[in-house]
Amino acid sequence: MASAPPMRRTSSGQFPLLREHALVPVGMATILPAAARHVRHLEAELLTHFHRFGYDEIILPTFEYLDVLMPGLEPTLLENSYKIVDRTTGRILLLRPDVTAQIARTVAMGMVGTRFPLRLSYRATVFRYEPEHAGRDREIFQVGAELIGADDPSADSEIIMLLIECLRQVGLRSFKISLGHVGFFKGLLIRAGLSSEGQKRAEQAAARKDVPRLGEILSHERVTKRSAHRILEALELCGQAEVLSKGRILAKGERPLLQALDRLANVYRLLCETGFQEAVLLDLGEFRGFDYYDGIVFDVFTDGIGVELGGGGRYDHLIGRFGRNLPSTGFALNVDRLFRALNLSDRTKSVGPEVLAVGPLGLSTRLVSVAQQLRQAGIRTVQRIVDSSRQDLIGVAVKAGLEAEIDTIIVVGTDSPTPEQVVVIHKGDRKRVARSIGHAHVHKRTVSIADLIASLRADLEGTI
Repeated sequence: MASAPPMRRTSSGQFPLLREHALVPVGMATILPAAARHVRHLEAELLTHFHRFGYDEIILPTFEYLDVLMPGLEPTLLENSYKIVDRTTGRILLLRPDVTAQIARTVAMGMVGTRFPLRLSYRATVFRYEPEHAGRDREIFQVGAELIGADDPSADSEIIMLLIECLRQVGLRSFKISLGHVGFFKGLLIRAGLSSEGQKRAEQAAARKDVPRLGEILSHERVTKRSAHRILEALELCGQAEVLSKGRILAKGERPLLQALDRLANVYRLLCETGFQEAVLLDLGEFRGFDYYDGIVFDVFTDGIGVELGGGGRYDHLIGRFGRNLPSTGFALNVDRLFRALNLSDRTKSVGPEVLAVGPLGLSTRLVSVAQQLRQAGIRTVQRIVDSSRQDLIGVAVKAGLEAEIDTIIVVGTDSPTPEQVVVIHKGDRKRVARSIGHAHVHKRTVSIADLIASLRADLEGTI
């Protein structure tokens, strides 16, 4: 983040003397106006690109009934969910901890129809408890997409292509997709004979790429040295096509492991054939933290951000937990992390034209009319009615523009031969204007309201 972070979050080291009286809960965000514009624009760009791929937006409830959503949530996530009592029914409500589980529940209930495959997209905030020392947010802004009802390598590659093209569309140039298959690593753990609890701990260590911890778990579970070597080698096996050959050696002819590698090879081949090879890195130790993933999985990383920007994968059995089996795949992006990766906090200009419309109290109706026409043309317009004489209106308008940091001003009610005309002021060097709030250091011209929008766009063409 820049020196003035756009997403202000409390942390374990912030305001130590005021911890008991913190005004904002730990891990929650306040997004200030300049950053909020960029965040909303970023979300809109992503959703627009999803739409171009055929993905329709779905808006999901912020709260869910615990007993309804519980089948789609792993125990750890359930434990870290925020829960309250519904005052109407007395049932326990969850503050949304995961969007994919919500979509699975919605699809299983038949609420989005029976025509498959379904292509859905969303933007949502999820809430999960995280210990303060973990340094992770409790409020997470997400944008994501889900492809439901298709089970073949082309569906896996489509969702990954969508992710790659979206990141390129918003301006992220350097990133890598870490691509793997849950079945390969899980298969190695199963063959090693770990207990169910030991396997779960090993999966959690693998998801964190914690090799020392994984080694400790395998030793504690009395896994043979040969099996432990296979597991630890697989966790660090990443690269290009050669990874698949090395994986087949580790598989030792075991059918489930070979099937996982075959599926991974087919997806990788499709991505290479369609020109996405440079963005993809094969990783046989790729293992996402959610237990509903059961096939192809992936994370996206970029320089300068120490954690993944997002990720996803195949979850063929999740919807079945709600009563209806449907093969599915999808991903979610962390908007906060993507925002930081794009360095959007350094971009201070607004998106699109911005003007200040100023007029005297006696012409407020006319001023509002002009402002409405500008807004209808898609121009961001701030209006200001001033108690000023018409003779002093230009100076007052320029001063108001300086205060608002808006360089283009529309003045209603002065230097206008007819009521259908307004004065357009475009300030050049703001510091020079600030030294002399007069008419000499500003460029102004009188135009008809009919020509105003075209004229304004021409004036602003080089400043947007």
